[in-house]
Amino acid sequence: MTDIAINPGRNGRTERAMRDVLEGRRGGLRGFLPFFGPAVIASIAYMDPGNYATNIQAGAKYGYMLLWVVLVANMIAMLFQALSAKLGIVTGRNLAEMCRERYPRPVVWVMWFVSELAAMATDLAEFLGGAIGLSLLAGIPLIWGMAITAVITYGILLFEGRGFRFMELMIGAMVAVIGLCYLVELFLASVDWGMAALGIVTPQMPDRGALLISVGIVGATVMPHAVFLHSGLTQYRTVARNDRERRMLVRFSNREVVLALAVAGMVNMAMVMMAAAAFHLGHSEVAEIETAYHTLTPLLGAASAAVFLVSLIASGVSSSVVGTMAGQMIMQGFVNFRIPIWLRRAVTMVPAFIVVAVNANPTETLVMSQVVLSIALPVPMIALLHFTSSRAVMGDFANRRRVVVVATAATAIVLGLNFVLLAGVFGLAIPGF
Repeated sequence: MTDIAINPGRNGRTERAMRDVLEGRRGGLRGFLPFFGPAVIASIAYMDPGNYATNIQAGAKYGYMLLWVVLVANMIAMLFQALSAKLGIVTGRNLAEMCRERYPRPVVWVMWFVSELAAMATDLAEFLGGAIGLSLLAGIPLIWGMAITAVITYGILLFEGRGFRFMELMIGAMVAVIGLCYLVELFLASVDWGMAALGIVTPQMPDRGALLISVGIVGATVMPHAVFLHSGLTQYRTVARNDRERRMLVRFSNREVVLALAVAGMVNMAMVMMAAAAFHLGHSEVAEIETAYHTLTPLLGAASAAVFLVSLIASGVSSSVVGTMAGQMIMQGFVNFRIPIWLRRAVTMVPAFIVVAVNANPTETLVMSQVVLSIALPVPMIALLHFTSSRAVMGDFANRRRVVVVATAATAIVLGLNFVLLAGVFGLAIPGF
């Protein structure tokens, strides 16, 4: 395996454990744990700083009303991450490679261009979010926070040579930090659990502003680069020798996707609930990460504000690492070309430094980056649905009819939201708003 994803080398113990499970010598929970990892890495994309920006806006302005949007977006993410993992397991190819092999060259170049824009927008949100957290926590200028974040993320990427298990455990530890931080936040905030439950199960869209924030939530939750990356994380992790083993791998993968993205979904809901509890009554104008931090201190105490920043830093650093890995995979998969990891890291940092240089609002930039992601998202979704539904590609593992129907409906929802977004950008009337 190349440096477009996690190096499979130096994982002898994990590989032997997986082989023992596939050959029936190991079972139970101990049999599941060796396969736990790819979805954990992909899940960090669903807890990146872009989520912080959109979730804070949703909770502060609309309280618990948009929690159902987070739930729906998370369910769509589960479906497409599971399909992506299945593609890698069954075909031994990642999604970008499949596009290069089976689509006309002009289509491939357009898809690559759009996907690279999405990867850069992703890294802008992740890198800038981590830098904001460091800047606020340490009381240093934002530019210094960016420099420190750059050094930390590049340092983590250098450990990629230790093999996939090391990186999975490192990212998993950061996911645990983020989850623990928001568990603490929920205890510190006075959440109205009844209203929260109602918001989760009651679809409502109060006005045009809520609609645009909902588009941002979808863009921040269902991530194009994560859809590409997951297929690469599973394509070489362990090689199935027959269809029986492939079915076992797909079954383990589906379980992991549900668990990992359920955690990500709960973290996103916790973000909205924390913002709703802290800001909706009396501070509904809070829409920026910096303002949220400064407002949390008098409302919930210094501990709450500090926990918020720790989770933001963990989110920014880990998701930036994963975003760089995905960018490498997208480039090599589509155009069979790769660049050194330091150059990829440098190029993707440029937009964030430009944002700071021109004094643009960092949080507004994060939200706009999620809008770009929402526009780019149909590219991997449509391609993934096409390949995983094709018997010529997947054989007996092709999607069943009900999966095709649900996945098609999910894609249509995303396309519809993109139309709404473009209508809003060009000032066109949106029926009902």
